[in-house]
Amino acid sequence: MSSPPVFKIAPTTQQYDWGKTGSSSSVAHFALSAHLPGFSIDEKAPYAELWMGTHPKSPSTLLPSGTTLSAHLKKHPELMGSKVSEKFPDAKDGNLPFLFKVLSIEKALSIQSHPDKKTAELLFEKQPEVYKDPNHKPEMALALTPFQALCGFRPLDQIARFIRTTPELAALIPQTISSTFLSISFTSNAEAETKAALKNLFASLMTAEESLVKEQLGILVARYQSGEVKSGEEEVSALVLRLNSQFPGDIGVFCAFVLNYVHLKPGEAIFLGAGEPHAYIYGECIECMANSDNVIRAGLTPKLRDIPNLIAGLTYTPAEPSRHIVNPSSFPLSSASTSNSSILYDPPIPEFSVVQIILLPGGKEEHEGVKGPSVIIITAGQGRVEWDEEGIEVREGEVLFVGARMGVVFKNAGEREWVGYRAYVEA
Repeated sequence: MSSPPVFKIAPTTQQYDWGKTGSSSSVAHFALSAHLPGFSIDEKAPYAELWMGTHPKSPSTLLPSGTTLSAHLKKHPELMGSKVSEKFPDAKDGNLPFLFKVLSIEKALSIQSHPDKKTAELLFEKQPEVYKDPNHKPEMALALTPFQALCGFRPLDQIARFIRTTPELAALIPQTISSTFLSISFTSNAEAETKAALKNLFASLMTAEESLVKEQLGILVARYQSGEVKSGEEEVSALVLRLNSQFPGDIGVFCAFVLNYVHLKPGEAIFLGAGEPHAYIYGECIECMANSDNVIRAGLTPKLRDIPNLIAGLTYTPAEPSRHIVNPSSFPLSSASTSNSSILYDPPIPEFSVVQIILLPGGKEEHEGVKGPSVIIITAGQGRVEWDEEGIEVREGEVLFVGARMGVVFKNAGEREWVGYRAYVEA
């Protein structure tokens, strides 16, 4: 029996403690709006992530049957597309190459990175109880609200300035290491030399004696609380106080001085490849990643910290935050035209791209079929999605799967903007 090319799926929710609580969380709001089976909101509980995909930890299911999406795609490989199945071996078992999410963040996530494919395979082999799959996890965060994050190492001269002006930071780093770093940061253009200096600095910071960290952080917090903020510290002082209130005495608070602090507006996006240190701080976003849940943590977390593997696996590429920004472009509706309603976010990896679709009341948008599967979440409004001579009503919070090469038409049937996000893969 053949499968319809377009159908609704049920996402899953994750209640990590950093999530926004109750109805304040878009994750909870979308789950309730979509009438997920058995879902109700506990106003005291955190709702951190909405998962849409085939990851075995929390797979999406078909409505109303409850069949897992991966089982259905394995049974109906035409929905995945032959090219995608050839390019991504796990796709033959019904696994999408990407995992699509909504994040609602109240409390900072851990200082973390994600392994490359080779490292992920080694970690999975050696520590399968910690690293649950052998896949890499490059990811993109696309802001739904004003969004704050730490991402990638600051330029060397910025880190050097903080070492010179913030004695509490300098006290955590052996003088020989800080002196070498300061010298190289102002004189060297050799990539290998600068990477080595940055690695030594970061390693010494993250492995500083816990008692010394608590002592110096206490001094730093007291100084900022008293209003004694030195020139150049204005950007980080409020962040330090916020992070310390959430994770008192944690070495991760000092990462505010070595990682870029970015503020995204709705519609802006950042991409983080393997080995890039980062931590999402606050806000709500659409997130898309390769189909993995591998995280190497080192600070701002009660969970297991794997500082040696984090230090070993980073790229140590200092740069302005613009290096991580994903610049959107108009989505090509056909070989001859592009769209003003559909905006493409296309990071430099093969596993996924994301399209933001915004329709005014009465508006419609036609997408030709793409050469692989898609997952679509509606984040605002109500409308209709049509294909061939069929169609389905959709509302805020609902999630659709669209099979390979199936063209669809989106229609806004409401009195306000209709907004959807479409993750897809081609090969």
